[in-house]
This record gives sequence, structure tokens and C-alpha cells, in this order.
Amino acid sequence: MNDRTGPENFAALHRHGFVRIGASTPQVRTADVAFNRDAILAEARRADAARVDLLVYPELCLSSYALDDLLLQTALLDASEAALTEIVAASADLAPVLLVGAPLRHEGRLYNCAVAISRGSILGVVPKSYLPNYREYYEKRWFAHGRGIVGQSIRLDGGDVPFGTNLIFEATDLPGFVFHVEICEDYWAPIPPSSAAALSGATILANLSASNIVIGKSDERHMLCRSQSARAMAAYAYSAAGPGESTTDLAWDGQGAIYELGDLMAESQRFALEPELCLADIDTQRILNERMRTGTFADCAEASGSSFRRVGFAHAPHWEDAGLIRPIRRFPYVPSRQSHLDLDCYEAFNIQVEGLRRRFEATRGDHMVIGVSGGLDSTHALIIAAKVCDQLGLPRTTILGYTMPGFATGEATKGNAWKLMRAFGIEAAEIDIRPAARQMLEDMGHPFAGDEPVYDVTFENVQAGLRTDYLFRLANQNRGFVIGTGDLSELALGWCTYGVGDQMSHYAVNSGIPKTLIQYLIRWTVETDQFDPAADDVLEAILGTKISPELVPQGEEEELQSTEDRIGPYELHDFFLFHIMRYGLPPSKVAFLAWHAWRDVEQGLWPIGFPDAAKRHYDLQDIARWLEVFLERFFAFSQFKRSALPNGPKVSPGGSLSPRGDWRAPSDATAAPWLAELRRSLPEN
Repeated sequence: MNDRTGPENFAALHRHGFVRIGASTPQVRTADVAFNRDAILAEARRADAARVDLLVYPELCLSSYALDDLLLQTALLDASEAALTEIVAASADLAPVLLVGAPLRHEGRLYNCAVAISRGSILGVVPKSYLPNYREYYEKRWFAHGRGIVGQSIRLDGGDVPFGTNLIFEATDLPGFVFHVEICEDYWAPIPPSSAAALSGATILANLSASNIVIGKSDERHMLCRSQSARAMAAYAYSAAGPGESTTDLAWDGQGAIYELGDLMAESQRFALEPELCLADIDTQRILNERMRTGTFADCAEASGSSFRRVGFAHAPHWEDAGLIRPIRRFPYVPSRQSHLDLDCYEAFNIQVEGLRRRFEATRGDHMVIGVSGGLDSTHALIIAAKVCDQLGLPRTTILGYTMPGFATGEATKGNAWKLMRAFGIEAAEIDIRPAARQMLEDMGHPFAGDEPVYDVTFENVQAGLRTDYLFRLANQNRGFVIGTGDLSELALGWCTYGVGDQMSHYAVNSGIPKTLIQYLIRWTVETDQFDPAADDVLEAILGTKISPELVPQGEEEELQSTEDRIGPYELHDFFLFHIMRYGLPPSKVAFLAWHAWRDVEQGLWPIGFPDAAKRHYDLQDIARWLEVFLERFFAFSQFKRSALPNGPKVSPGGSLSPRGDWRAPSDATAAPWLAELRRSLPEN
């Protein structure tokens, strides 16, 4: 196989481990095999034009499902086999692998089958394992079950092809494209056949279904697809029979759904009169990485003892820029579901509240000590501390808040800090650190002490260190402990002062919360009236303030020193962090995903209630520039700060950077492999 990882293929979805799947609901007519054949081929051609790799049809779509005893008629079965031969011939010029449902005879028995067809040949045939024979179902009257059929062949299209329930189909020229097929009732079974197939290496699980519709059944199908894709660590593509089936006693809705690791990727319109084609690009690399990092999956595979027959085939992927059809969250840490918005925010808040509450009780102290700058992080930490006081029935004066202006502290942020402390009713004070900082700089012989405008890292860290030093000594003095305000994004980038600085505290309550989520949680706090209007006004002002450490003085015409101007947008860095830390994706793929997520503000979904004025876009050059910054900071020189990280609660499924939790890494590594992979993969323009 040729190397396809060069810059010329950067825009191709296949180069990044994606496989495009379609769930098709073609038109059918009861027992009209010729009509159904043509409808199947029409949808196959539509899928081919859409650059689909795998197309899943409904159960028995070639004959139609609701036929009862017509399934035992020789004329119908002969017509079905003849039509299948014609579909195979027509598929020679089509790219998608077709999974077609058909009734097939074998050794004096009739089987409900899924036929895998690729580029003019039949790859194999999978019989249905579990036949429903209860309530409205009567399949055992007509079909034999496929359980126990392994290693056999069936005569079709003038040749013998693999036949059995232990077949897995693998593309030899597209890594990760490995699929298994089951039929309808199979995934209603306590142990679906696809479970063993996933443990044997299948990344994509397909279901050809003719499930009829009753009230509530659509939700049940979603639940089964979602749970199976999550439990089996796989993608699950489901296609159910639609309008055109006999309605003698039942009705059909044509539901199609595609899931990946428990996430809904796409679903079709139900009860549509026109054929439906539901499409999604499945990330097989993400699936394989998740299995690799989850030892339980390998243990279960070893214990299952399953044995599957792999059928290899040459898929001949197109390697073209066919876009990317999948939901990509611009803000992967931010709640994105309207139905779960309050629940997600409630959980995030209360995880932090519970962590801080337990730690405060365990220390048996009298006070919580916090530096309040008027910025996002200290604001959110103060909100959490206030919630802890309210929960424990303690006065908010239990919180000792200090604003500590330095050489570059602006009046706006200092004013916000005071307004915030007053609005929350805490014990507030101000300590001007400039005299102590000037004395320290003078003792060190720093040029600034001689009135030279030298604003280097020493100048900055003297101020950051003094603030933390004061907080620790104030905690000693008042039988309290210091609440850390630094967040997950800053820890990822190493944007914190090590040791006697904002990297250190007695409890790092924000260490599991990225910058983008802090902004959103504060905004949600305002929108849901968690506090009184006076507090809301201050919180709104803080949200509108540019993010800055305020360590370097401004000139008269200079803008406020901006963290994001120096190290890049936090919204991009949080995107990078999520995909690299959580799934171990290579930088080129992270850039590809970010490019599709961020290149057009009009496309895709933004978090609920996200302000229009804050919506930004980035081209590939911008993304690559800041991704290099992230890789260098994250892998090469920030780990030593994380290795000495104080305790703090994990909040997001995206992970935490605690050396005792999700991220354990050496402090003296290099970023070279990640930077090299990115640079050799990106197009020049």
C-alpha cells in the first residue's frame, strides 16, 4: 500500500482514519423484486456520488420483509437470487460496499441474510442468528437460524462465497475499515453477535433491520445503538425498513442511525416518503485508540475466546477531498445539548463544590483564602467557594479574599475584584505588592529597580510569586488554606508560575476546568440567575474583560497585555488538548479536525447561547501556527509543573492533567516527534 500521509492528501478524510458510512432506506414494494432491485441500485449510485464507503440497507430489502408465507414460494426466491446477481454486476462500477438483505436458500433451509457486495463480487453472506417468534413476529415459521454456521460456503452468482455468522470483512487498503454484520433481532439479544465481533477486531458494526414501529420504539433503537457502540467501543450503523412494506398488521418508519463510541453521528428522517440516505464519517482511528488505552477491552477479548474468519477485500478508496460529514464540537469541553444544559452545568459546579467542601472539612481550618484578581479563574473559584459556604451553612465571611495590585494592574480589573467581593459578601482586603516587589527587584539588582523599563520573566514572576507567598502566609495567620485558581488550559500550556506562584495552592479547585468551560459556566451562572442582579452585573463585566495576567505595564497607546496574543486563543488550545490528551490523535489529524470545525463561522453548531460577537474563525495557517505552540509547550517544557500539581477534582470526561490521574508523563521529554508529524503532513499553502 502506498504511503498516503503526505501533504498532498491532507484534505482527504481517508488519510486521517475516517470511513464514510451510509444508512439507506430505499423505496420498496411488497414482493416486487424487480422494483426493489432498481431502488437498491438507485440508492447505491446516490451513495457512490456521495463518496460512501459502506452502505447499509434494511433487512430483506430485496424481497421486502412483511411477506409471511410468500417467503416460501420458489418463484419469489428465484427472483431474489436473480436480482442479487444483477446487483452484484452493477456494483462493479460503484465504490461503496453494499450490505443487502435477501432471503437465501442453503442445503434445504431458508435463511434471512445480509449479503456483502463490493466492486462486482460477493464478499460473503451472514445469516440472522436470532429469529423473533413472539407477539407479532413469526420468523421461525419460515427461516432457519444461523447460529453455529461457521466456516461454510454458499453457492451464489455462479460461485461459492463465505457463509456464516463468524465473518468479519476487512479492507486491505484502508486501515481501520473492518466491519461486521448482524440482522435486526440480533442486537435485541442479551449478547449480540456484534459484541464478539468487536472483540475480534471489527470497528464498524452494521445492522440490517425490518423493525416495525410502535410508540416509543424509536427511542429503544437509539438506546440499543448507543449502548452497543459504547460498550463494544465501535461504530454502529442501523437501517430499518420504511414506507412501502405491507401494512396489513404493522407499520414502518424507516429509521436510520449511526453512532460512534456512544455518540450520535447522524440519523435519518422517519416516515419519509422519499428514500433516505443517512451519512456520517466514522473515526476508526479514534475507536482503535480508545480500545488500545482501555485495558478492559483487551482483557474481555482474551476471555471471550471468540474466533472470527476475516474476509479481506481491496476497497480502492478515492483519497479525495470529500469534506467531512460528522458533528465536530468547536468547544469539546462545553455543554452542547439543550436538553442537558442545566444538568451538565449542575454536575460541573457540584463536582468542584464537593471537592472543595470535603477538603475544607478535612483540613479543619477556619477560613478559605483566595486571591481575587477580577479575572475569569479567580471569579469562578470564588463562586465555588461561596457555594461551599452556603452548603455548609457558613457565613461567606469564611472566605478571605485579597486583591493584590501590581505594576500593571488595571483599574477596571481591580474595580471588578472589589465589586465581586462585595457582591458575594466575603471578607475582603487589598495588599499592594508593589513595594515588596520593588524591594525584591532591588535586592536582586534587577534593572527595573533602577527605573529601566525591563519587563522580563523575572519581573513578571516576582509579582506572581509574591501574590502566592502572601496568600500562604495569610492562610497560616488565619488557620485557613489557599484555594488555587489556575485552570486546566493554563496547566496544559504551562502558563503558570511554578512553586511560589499560581501553580501552587492547598487545593486546585479549577484544575479540571478548561478556560472555555469557565467562561461558559460563569455565563450560565448569570443567565440562570444563580446569584442576585448586583453579582450578575459584575460577572458580565468580568466576562467582557480581555484575558491578561497584568504583569507588564502599558504604554499610553498600548493595548492591555493579552495572554491570547502571546500564546494563542484558548478556544483552539482547548480543542487541541481534548483531542490529543483524550484520544491520542496525531497533530495532523487534530489540525484537520480543527480546520473543519473553525474555518467558517456560519457552518456547524456553536454552544448554546454563545454570543455572536465572540464567534471567530481560523484558517489552516492560523491553526498550524498555534498548534505548534501548543505541542512545544505541552510536550517539551510544561510537564514539570504538572508533575507537582496540588490535588484538585477531575470534572470533564476529556480528562485531567493530574500526575495521579489521566496524564502521567516525563518532565524532560521532547516535542520533536509531534512537531515533525505535523510539519510533514501540512500542505504548503
